[in-house]
Amino acid sequence: MKKLLKLVAMGFVLLTALSAYADALNSDRHLEESRKTAQEFVQKLGGVLKAQIETTGAEQAINVCKEVAPALAKEYSHNNKIVKRVSLKNRNPNLGVPDDWEVAVLKTFELHNKPDNSTPQEHYETVQETDGQWFRYMKAIPTQPMCLQCHGKPTDIKPNIQARLLKEYPSDKAIGYSVGEIRGAVSIKQKLSEH
Repeated sequence: MKKLLKLVAMGFVLLTALSAYADALNSDRHLEESRKTAQEFVQKLGGVLKAQIETTGAEQAINVCKEVAPALAKEYSHNNKIVKRVSLKNRNPNLGVPDDWEVAVLKTFELHNKPDNSTPQEHYETVQETDGQWFRYMKAIPTQPMCLQCHGKPTDIKPNIQARLLKEYPSDKAIGYSVGEIRGAVSIKQKLSEH
């Protein structure tokens, strides 16, 4: 009987170790997928935004952030994966509003931000929520020079752009940034398991 109990205990330890190893492999896989998704998302959005600014100007480029960014997020959100842009100073009160976990990570990004943008910031972890376990990932979006046309200090934003922003976003909080400041982040949330 003692040998049987020992074998059962050893089996349990082995299963626990194998489970931990499998979780680590899954975490690595989710991390690489999340990094790739965040990079593609930012590159696509940035490319469309830059092209719009160059062809029709910053005022018309407001539509890119208003329409293209949510469409891209929707495109990348599938198979129990949610992709979105979030900010502590969101422009649209219905989009980009961070949850508690995202607020904490954004505040950490801001706290450790370097003006020269020398340290790319990302954060990831596995989180237990009421509806199951999730892999959470965030990649900081630093403010680029072209962003200042719509997100800079009020004195630096042209009157026609200010008027358009006021019309589109009467509760706009997404201004007052300088180059290199954390404008927000790409947030990726992927379901791992139920309860």
